[in-house]
Amino acid sequence: MNRTALAALTLLASTAAFPATAQIDNSKPQPVPFSETIPTPVDTPYPGTITINVDASDTSQGLFKVTQSVPVAKAGPMTFLYPKWLPGHHSPSGPLDKVAGLVFRAGGQVLPWTRDKVDVYAYHIDVPEGAKTIDIAFTFLSATKSNQGRIQMTPEMLSLQWNTVSLYPAGYFTRGIPVAATVKYPAGWTAYSGLPSNATGSSYAYQQTDYETLIDSPTIAGKYTRQFALSDRVFLDVVADTPDELEATPEQIDAHKRLVEQTVKTFGSQHYDNYHFLFTISDNLGGIGLEHHRSSEDGADTGYFTDWKNQVPARNLLPHEYTHSWDGKFRRPAELWTPNYSVPMRDSGLWVYEGQTQFWGYVLQARSGLVSKEDTLDAYAYIAANYDNTPGRQWRPLIDTTNDPIISQRRPKGWTNYQRSEDYYNEGLLVWMEVDSILRQQSGGKKSIDDFARAFFGMRDGDWGVLTYTLDDVVATLNGIQPYDWAAFLNERLNDTSTHAPLAGFTNNGYKLVYTDEPSAYLKAIQKNYHRVDATHSLGLGTDDKGAVSTVIWNSPAFKAGLDVGDTITAVGGAAFSADRLNNAIRDAKTDKTPIRLLVQAGDLYKDIAIDYHGGLRYPHLEKTGKGETARPLRDGPVPVCSKEEDQCVSTWCRSATIPPKASTSSSKCPSGASP
Repeated sequence: MNRTALAALTLLASTAAFPATAQIDNSKPQPVPFSETIPTPVDTPYPGTITINVDASDTSQGLFKVTQSVPVAKAGPMTFLYPKWLPGHHSPSGPLDKVAGLVFRAGGQVLPWTRDKVDVYAYHIDVPEGAKTIDIAFTFLSATKSNQGRIQMTPEMLSLQWNTVSLYPAGYFTRGIPVAATVKYPAGWTAYSGLPSNATGSSYAYQQTDYETLIDSPTIAGKYTRQFALSDRVFLDVVADTPDELEATPEQIDAHKRLVEQTVKTFGSQHYDNYHFLFTISDNLGGIGLEHHRSSEDGADTGYFTDWKNQVPARNLLPHEYTHSWDGKFRRPAELWTPNYSVPMRDSGLWVYEGQTQFWGYVLQARSGLVSKEDTLDAYAYIAANYDNTPGRQWRPLIDTTNDPIISQRRPKGWTNYQRSEDYYNEGLLVWMEVDSILRQQSGGKKSIDDFARAFFGMRDGDWGVLTYTLDDVVATLNGIQPYDWAAFLNERLNDTSTHAPLAGFTNNGYKLVYTDEPSAYLKAIQKNYHRVDATHSLGLGTDDKGAVSTVIWNSPAFKAGLDVGDTITAVGGAAFSADRLNNAIRDAKTDKTPIRLLVQAGDLYKDIAIDYHGGLRYPHLEKTGKGETARPLRDGPVPVCSKEEDQCVSTWCRSATIPPKASTSSSKCPSGASP
């Protein structure tokens, strides 16, 4: 028998030993059960006062050096937490990756620690017998380049957020943990915070408080500073890159004073004992807009005061963040309040928390004269057009966008208008504008959203605790002002998909959204300040001033031609890209029926794209369509009292003449109009 035949017989014999029907079961593991290793927070006082000391004196490398002393009552297992779910961020975004060099000690001896296997923000140690204090040391490595995160320290200033430079014991409500904090700043610097302090040289000792209040009381400090008193309780604390950026005119400060005056008159109360706008004017420190109860972190580029006329979009930030002291900090959705920073937040109430705050931010900028009514109308038009041309609204309801802080955490998106983003901000504004119009219509002009503001936010003057609410509370308050099927209305606006934005707040009050071939002054300021070229409502395309594509509207002419975010337009009609060339090509194509030709770079490839669009330039505006019962032309400056003739769509820019007496008790980017 030859070798080939022998091999064949051997193979047949082998296969016969394993019948075709025989099966080998794959391995099937079972899950390892989770064990509860982190104590549940309880509402009982922590036994002792924690001290936190931060050395922020060396700005050359962006280092915050931290030491803590934590009293302990007994030996045994103990868990420390780094703040994870951050108020105002609405997401688990605590910058844990920037914590380094962590050491626990008791009596000078280093204690081993282990990170929790499930919640990596938790550290477990064993407290030895006889230990009275646990000492903690670590360094917070703040970003030194913008691709690492927000820049918090420069040679001229710093921004200190207590959640980044502290740990806290698990098992307690944070409001029950006493804490005393000190910071050493660079020599010669001045620091500001909503939390009172005593300064000795460059060291500031902050008033003893609870951990929840400390986390809500960030600081700013800098070499070039100035404080402006806006009222007996409210201060504008400014830190700038250079001394000239501090030179505000009396008229500019008066506008900020009117902001405070008009806001307090609108809500009828103040939910703080003192309030500080922690305002940084810098091209180097990372921008920010973040709300706190007795302060806000507000960041603007240089030129806020010195280039006032071109900074209109930037002046929406302070009205928005100030409003949060009422909406978001004092009144808070019940599911957003948590007993500590480890318990997850549920964000479904952000359409009120952020949406109504966005509404009031624009209203109050105009009431105060911080921004003119004309510019505010143009900002509204920009918002209305953007959300009316958001294809994502056809599949994703507004309420689901409240999950975006958790889903996306503001990471860049390729198709924002189709994916949707944090649309509860500006579409929330549109919903509340419509609520105002319904209140006016149903009451015959006797009621407005001002009545809601005082009823919902205006109680308990001086109380800077947290008063939670549910959707049912919102509906009940609206019905108490003016009976209507508010539950059905809000359900439709929040939970239904649609092809167009809810613009009835404008149309009910005598305005319609139109497009012309000339951008508004407001849109021109956005394009100038943020280096944008806006062809979103014509080609469906937005770029920077170098041609880098930042926006492509889903199913727009640019989309159908194959353009994508990340492409760069290098030439228009055979000539090098510029904003003027692109705009001229769009304008010329309205009468010349040849396609608009673009040379586009995509990575290492170049492609010649023809866009067959002939609709001309299109920029949004609000156009008056008629006179309502309160119609009259707009005028600049603050409007102290509403009148019967006031323009209905913008009458919320006047405060009502009927404001209840103050009650007494015993007790935050992105440019305005764009998705954050």
